[in-house]
Amino acid sequence: MKELYNCSLLPYNTFGMDVKASRFVEYASVEELRGLWNAEREAVARALHIGGGSNLLFASDYEGLILHSAIKGYTVVKETEEEVEVRVGAGEVWDDFVAYTVANGWYGAENLSLIPGEVGASAVQNIGAYGVEAKDLIVSVDTFGLETGEERRFMREECRYAYRESVFKQELKGKYAVTFVTYRLKKHPVFHLEYGNIRAELEKQGCQVDLENVRRIIIAIRQAKLPDPKVLGNAGSFFMNPVVPKMQFEALLAQYPDMPHYPVDEAHVKIPAGWMIDRCGWKGKRVGHAGVHEKQALVLVNCGGATGKEVMHLAEEIVASVRERFGVTIRPEVNYIG
Repeated sequence: MKELYNCSLLPYNTFGMDVKASRFVEYASVEELRGLWNAEREAVARALHIGGGSNLLFASDYEGLILHSAIKGYTVVKETEEEVEVRVGAGEVWDDFVAYTVANGWYGAENLSLIPGEVGASAVQNIGAYGVEAKDLIVSVDTFGLETGEERRFMREECRYAYRESVFKQELKGKYAVTFVTYRLKKHPVFHLEYGNIRAELEKQGCQVDLENVRRIIIAIRQAKLPDPKVLGNAGSFFMNPVVPKMQFEALLAQYPDMPHYPVDEAHVKIPAGWMIDRCGWKGKRVGHAGVHEKQALVLVNCGGATGKEVMHLAEEIVASVRERFGVTIRPEVNYIG
């Protein structure tokens, strides 16, 4: 177990906020976490548990205990001719896991290539991209109760997954640390190529449709649109795509015939937040040390030396302008801390 005081959080937030935690503890096993809990139950119950920090925005230094999982490993727990189930440590890097599935010829995770963060966060945030969400793969989520010390397994149905939502972001927020996640992958080809321009890029390059090529194309598409956090601090998509009632969507479509949209069910439609932000003139705009990425309006960036409060202020201005023009309220996908 690693314990640090007055610890820089630069390695643990992709926005590149130069903030510190008064105390930082990283554990490498459930046993280490239990030992800490037995010794300091109240401190652990109040702790902030983080992953790779790809979904966090710190407003200031954190005056308290931060916990981070370094639980590693992949274990095949069930396998048939059709499917395989793999239990993965919460501290594994998400994209390393995707690469592992592709290398083994297992289908399902490839559309989620290059999403930043760790495996534990995938189960909390229900990460998604190009028509696939983590919930489509998750079988169960093993956790440790930060208040109770209990080890509990949540089956997928108990996680109450929705678009970028889970029970761990709602009524159980901050109450459990994810220790392992079990995913189910297919052993025969199942591809989702209709989102974005995946199929078009495959055809353009004359590529065979296989796991390696689909992963390579998705990585290239993401790299072309999204800035590297190591170069330009960001948290990927800053806002969630709003889901609006069909009647409101139809009124907007009459006004904006070129508006992209994706049916959710018979009564609701999803509209890309990035498109609305772009139409409001924000793409490439900078306010102080924070800005909107020039290639993707959904991404807010740290242009160098930005504070969390600067980014939050910029986000508030964007939300207000989208609401004024479209009558739609967009919400941050990023979690504000402090």
